[in-house]
Amino acid sequence: MSKGKFALGAFLGASIGAVAALLSAPKSGKETREDIKRKANELKTEAQSKADVAKNKAGNIKSDVEAKAKDFGDRAENAIQGARDGFNKK
Repeated sequence: MSKGKFALGAFLGASIGAVAALLSAPKSGKETREDIKRKANELKTEAQSKADVAKNKAGNIKSDVEAKAKDFGDRAENAIQGARDGFNKK
């Protein structure tokens, strides 16, 4: 979790720094707007990529949890059935 917070902080810091640099650069308004639009598109693409990675990780975790829950349920069912069989034999 600490790495994720650091990465988010670094990403936000870089973004804010990039915007500040664009706004303080000695360029015309048109050039500055184009730079901002380009940078916004880059950031959007990067954010989408990170969201896709997170979505894939979440899907993997969900699959693992479902598999473990099914395994636990199967084991519990087998244990109950074993107890019933043992009880019925007496």
